[in-house]
Amino acid sequence: MPLLSHASNSGEKAVQIPCGPPRLCTLVRPAAALRRRVWRFEQLARVPTLKSLLVARLAAVLGLCAAFAVSAALPAPPIIVLNSLDASVSVLDPVTYAETRRIPTGKEPHHIYLTPDDKSLLVANAASDSLTFIDPLTGDVQRTMTGIVDPYQLRFSPDMKWFVTAANRLDHIDIYQWNGLAGSAEPKLARRIPASRTPSHLTIDSKSRNLYVSLQDSDQLTAIDLATQTPLWTIGVGKTPADVYITADDRYLLVALTGDKYVEVYDLSVAPARLAKRIETGAGAHAFRAQGDGRHLFVSNRAANTISRIDLQSMGVVDSYPAPGGPDCMEVLADGKTLLVTSRWAKKLTVIDTVKKAVVHQTKVGRSPHGVWTLSHAPR
Repeated sequence: MPLLSHASNSGEKAVQIPCGPPRLCTLVRPAAALRRRVWRFEQLARVPTLKSLLVARLAAVLGLCAAFAVSAALPAPPIIVLNSLDASVSVLDPVTYAETRRIPTGKEPHHIYLTPDDKSLLVANAASDSLTFIDPLTGDVQRTMTGIVDPYQLRFSPDMKWFVTAANRLDHIDIYQWNGLAGSAEPKLARRIPASRTPSHLTIDSKSRNLYVSLQDSDQLTAIDLATQTPLWTIGVGKTPADVYITADDRYLLVALTGDKYVEVYDLSVAPARLAKRIETGAGAHAFRAQGDGRHLFVSNRAANTISRIDLQSMGVVDSYPAPGGPDCMEVLADGKTLLVTSRWAKKLTVIDTVKKAVVHQTKVGRSPHGVWTLSHAPR
């Protein structure tokens, strides 16, 4: 807990005053203890050079306490699960994991992404050519945007200037200009880029320069320059590439091979990218989620019914967890230890304790659950 500390010029013993939320309880201490603290503050306040500083600091602390009191009264954000064959979203209680309601969306909601202003969660309805905007704090539907063609996967660039969708069914990649206002945003199509068979997953480098797309049924990976919306290169990769993940330094790109048991690591320091390593994870390697510690990455192995934890420094598997029912998309809660995964074939959301390496809960949701997301997640 941070403390304010002061000793007078006369050399008296330093006095420490709590100044952080862990000591909010000082506001409701017994009267005698509270009076003692007030008296100590008054003694320090008699020092002319400290009076204004202490008054300002106390005001700031009280303001912080009030802010924390207000936030404590707000309910925790819900967990959102996309039911791709039911055209719906399951809204789950973040404490009990119970489904509290089910919200209709467009057909085939597969993936989900937060808008740049953090105010809306976009559900991509691939077969309805639409996006459903959901309030991430409440789970309420805000609006529906139509005219977004076959949005199977979606992504915003880090600089928030570009919004990209992969048309898995219609074989193209759409790059939109985005004005950043979730409530009134009308993305402007900058270019539609034809692609080989089944563009699947997307990622963008940290400088918002290059877009990388896996081409699932072509066994390829393509790179696109965002500023000019032109393809840079296309290379062959392993069987049935799905999710793609770029390291924080933009040096390596990881590709999950759903048609095999590997994650391939590509060196992006050269063009076209060059295969650097193959990591054996499990049959049906499919989706990625960063743990949030800046070092580890989870990959779901759909056919093996496991999840592997990859060390991004050694580029090797360091842990494995059971994940029944065809594990697909994942979310890591803010504690960095609890892993949520959609069990695609079992119509369930599975909760895994990564410390115990065990399934601790399962919740029944809709058919073919795919994306999962909550605002209370670990750092990306």
